[in-house]
Amino acid sequence: MKRLLAVLYLCFGSVVVANAQTVRPFKQGDRVVFTGNSITDGGHYHSYIWLYYLTHYPNMRFRVFNAGIGGDVAQQIYDRLDSDIFVHKPTLVTLTFGMNDTGYQNLPKDKADSTYKALIAKSLASFKLIEDKLKQHPEADKVMIASSPYDETSTIKATPFKDKNAAIMKIAQQQQLVATQNKWSYLDFNTPMLQINAREQQRDPMFTLQGSDRIHPSNDGQMVMAYVFLKAQGLANNKVAKVVINPAAKKAETAENCVVTQVNVTPSSIKFNYLAKSLPYPTDTIPSGWGSPQKSQRQALPLIPFTDEFNQEILQVKGLQSAQYQLKIDDKPIGTFAAADLEKGLNLATLTNTPQYQQAMSVMLLNEERWEIERRFREYYWIEYVVLKPKGLLFNDSEAVADSVQTEAKKNFFIAMSLSSYRKARFKSVRDTWNKEMDLLIDQMYTINKPVTRHFELVAVK
Repeated sequence: MKRLLAVLYLCFGSVVVANAQTVRPFKQGDRVVFTGNSITDGGHYHSYIWLYYLTHYPNMRFRVFNAGIGGDVAQQIYDRLDSDIFVHKPTLVTLTFGMNDTGYQNLPKDKADSTYKALIAKSLASFKLIEDKLKQHPEADKVMIASSPYDETSTIKATPFKDKNAAIMKIAQQQQLVATQNKWSYLDFNTPMLQINAREQQRDPMFTLQGSDRIHPSNDGQMVMAYVFLKAQGLANNKVAKVVINPAAKKAETAENCVVTQVNVTPSSIKFNYLAKSLPYPTDTIPSGWGSPQKSQRQALPLIPFTDEFNQEILQVKGLQSAQYQLKIDDKPIGTFAAADLEKGLNLATLTNTPQYQQAMSVMLLNEERWEIERRFREYYWIEYVVLKPKGLLFNDSEAVADSVQTEAKKNFFIAMSLSSYRKARFKSVRDTWNKEMDLLIDQMYTINKPVTRHFELVAVK
């Protein structure tokens, strides 16, 4: 059956994600907290989701918070609900866990079964505490998210932990049940990502969305997660814009999610002004994120129908008289296109040199700067919650405590990785400044994300 499913995914070339809305779309003024472990902590999926709203709904302002902590299990998430999640006064909280809860062990079948059973029971006991705490906050909508998968099938070097993902999904089943009982939302990162792995491993047995450790999705996998989330919000097929120009009638027959004015047609050119209500969605081409080799956000696009479903900025021109036309936007040459392609409809969102795409890129880069600052906070909180809290020293940022952390860092690679951010962030003045920097970046994101009127010109190529 598994092989049959893999063949079906290969044939259809897509990932199966439900069309129905299962998570409410974000709205003006929302405060959205993504809660999880290192996959959230060091991940980009929440940033990519926010970028979609920044570009597609530029007048809808809300705030997204990263509340992931590397290595967390359900009990640790429960312990920081008040001080790290609800401190943000969220209107919506997501929750994903299970990767660390199920452990990392290779055991004989009989021992593995009993070990997983005990680990799952322990995790679900803590999840019950989380459920009870979440019920105390009716002001916040809740979204239970099944963890991204543990990849047991790729032929990469790391030895897989057999049956680990099945254990993760047993936790996810309880998440879904609790969501149903409480009328909360539920979505599944695990299944769609496994489907992509199965499909792509038919071509390349070493393929994985889960990185070199089989756990942490690199930026291509993080983009897949963002796609699954946006799809669950029912946002597919909302175009950036669509323009259909009829030169014979000297008008725009269609202006979807945009305004087209001053259509001017001559025997050799077509000109008009275009004001869209959205920007195209930009994707980063720089490899980064977990694992080696690192992957870019853009590398996810061949794996999912994101461009077809979420990033359509269509220019269609009917009844053209010449074979080819040069497109200029704001007097900048964009490219030369066959009349047949323009007749069919050209997706401008795939052209990275348009002024509107470049505008969206600047929004993306500011969002990345914000993400970088927030990551420093997450490294600081990792030290606080993982290293200091068990010692009863949570938020004790005295010099003596800082010296002890520095001493531990000499023996602990993970502490050493977060030490630089901790050294700075233990000072309140530094944290306050970082928060002001993020606020400034967010203000700027919501300033420069507003579409402006563009001047289009199609000139016949002789």
